Amino acid sequence: MTSPSTTQTPSTTQTPSAARTAQETQPTAPAGPGGPATRQSVIPGAGPVLRPGERDTLRLREVATADTDEPARYAPEWLQLREPADACARAHDLLDPLRIRLANLPQRAGGFVVHDIGCGTGSMGRWLAPRLDGAQHWILHDRDPYLLHFAAVASPRSAADGSRVSVETRRGDVARLTPDALVGASLVTASALLDVLTREDVDALAAACAGAGCPALLTLSVAGRVELTAPHPLDQEITEAFNAHQRRDGLLGPDAATVAAEAFADHGATVRLDPSPWRLGPEQAELTAQWLRGWVGAAVEERPELAEPAGRYLTERLEACAAGELRVVVHHNDLLALCRPSGAAA
Repeated sequence: MTSPSTTQTPSTTQTPSAARTAQETQPTAPAGPGGPATRQSVIPGAGPVLRPGERDTLRLREVATADTDEPARYAPEWLQLREPADACARAHDLLDPLRIRLANLPQRAGGFVVHDIGCGTGSMGRWLAPRLDGAQHWILHDRDPYLLHFAAVASPRSAADGSRVSVETRRGDVARLTPDALVGASLVTASALLDVLTREDVDALAAACAGAGCPALLTLSVAGRVELTAPHPLDQEITEAFNAHQRRDGLLGPDAATVAAEAFADHGATVRLDPSPWRLGPEQAELTAQWLRGWVGAAVEERPELAEPAGRYLTERLEACAAGELRVVVHHNDLLALCRPSGAAA
């Protein structure tokens, strides 16, 4: 249950977003030749800044039990840096069956209602809303009020056919989503979220969507496979260590898309999985460098004995990246689950 809260001003010490993916983990310091990698603070950034005389205009809705003592995990700069690669990677072939389902929904005066779970800075809405026809009302869910503010002020205002797009924010733990939260939902979306949930979280999400009878478009779940040019003897070892790191504490990591597909199918949904790889070249050198630091750093955190060789490896890869010689494919999967509409026969 949510309750209205007073208008809040963003802070750089707010609660974390619930979504922490293989690519959204904050980059760690490079693993140096002499010792293990150390975790850096978040990528610094001011976020939305009010001009003199302006007042905050967003009213956040906060879950009463939300923990407000944790530091922010993400800064908008990293999410902005990856947004173009995310947009190119998402599986566009999933949009036509989604459009057909939405077109067959009963007409509503305010259009259809989209819940974006773990919205971060709102990149999913910026990508999807202009690709769908009809009026839309987006409900953005995240634990971090700073990111919620950023997402709301940067949200799209019109659909593909020029219809109005409106937005509201709800603050809370997305892993505790209940069926009640999705009453009246037309669609649930998420990006780079499933791999940081547990099996229980995913089962609850699938049950909530099935209970609401709404489809779910869940994009950019890590697949646990990376290709770099030119191949290096440490590639596989670092990949395996990184994947083990992503499975810590019962998180699904690279198993997420498969587990989610099974969970939705168990609830009667028709499920489709499509690949959605990042393809990074010289034009994405800044993103590639940041991703490399996080990828290698997480591997070393999982296996500290890799610190020295991984430090040399990272140096070589970053030099190749700076020279425009490195290309990387980071594999992901997108999932479309078409749950039975509410009231449909079992």
